[in-house]
Order: sequence, then structure tokens, then C-alpha cells
Amino acid sequence: MELDNIEKLLEKYFEATTTVAEEETLQAYFSQESVATHLEQYRPMFNYFSIAKEERYTKQVPLKPRRNYYKWISVAAVAVLSFGIYFGNDYRERKQAEYAYLETKKAFELLAENFGKGTEKVAYLQEFEVAKQKIYNNN
Repeated sequence: MELDNIEKLLEKYFEATTTVAEEETLQAYFSQESVATHLEQYRPMFNYFSIAKEERYTKQVPLKPRRNYYKWISVAAVAVLSFGIYFGNDYRERKQAEYAYLETKKAFELLAENFGKGTEKVAYLQEFEVAKQKIYNNN
């Protein structure tokens, strides 16, 4: 009866439908001294599994701490961006001031040129005034 039960459990084991308790029953059976001769071929497999369960890895695994470079890259990116905005804005303001200075200079040159023409006309008015005074004085 027990041998028949073990054979059924082996079939279920190879179909992967056994429970943990049934696998423990198989393990206990194959760890005995007396195993049926036709099932003797499965004994090393189950003995290997029982030995493999008890094996433990005892060496220390050296772990290196991971560096978080993303944090420093983001800090550097913010610094470069701030630097660029500050000095880029300063450069833009300097160029705008230089452009405004040149445009004002052009306007004053144009005004000075036209002012010179206006003083020439005023000189003619002065001569007219002198001539008018001569006429009034003679009469």
C-alpha cells in the first residue's frame, strides 16, 4: 500500500502538482535505507535536494556604495544656467545701452548739423536788421 502511494506521489511530483507535505513525504521515503529497487534511481535526486536545502553561503559579499551623480549633475546644471542667465542678461543690457548711446549720438549730430544751418539763416536776419536800421535812421 505504501509503495503504491509513493508511486502515485512520484507521478504527481513529475507533473508538478504535489503539495509541500507530499514532497516532504517523498523526501522522507527516499532518505530511508530500504527503498524499492525500481525506485532506487530517484534516491540521489531527493538526497541532493535535501542536502541542497541545508547549504548556506557564508562568505561576505563586498558591497560598494553607489554614488548618486544625478544630484551633483543637477546642481551643476542649475549653477551653469544661473551663471548664463546672470551674465547673459548683463551682456544684453550692456549691448542695449551701447545701442541707445549710438542712436542718441546720431540724433545729436543731426541736431547739430541742422542747428548750424539755422545759425546761418540768423546771420542773414542780422544783416537785414542792420539794413533796416540804416533805413530808419536816414529817414
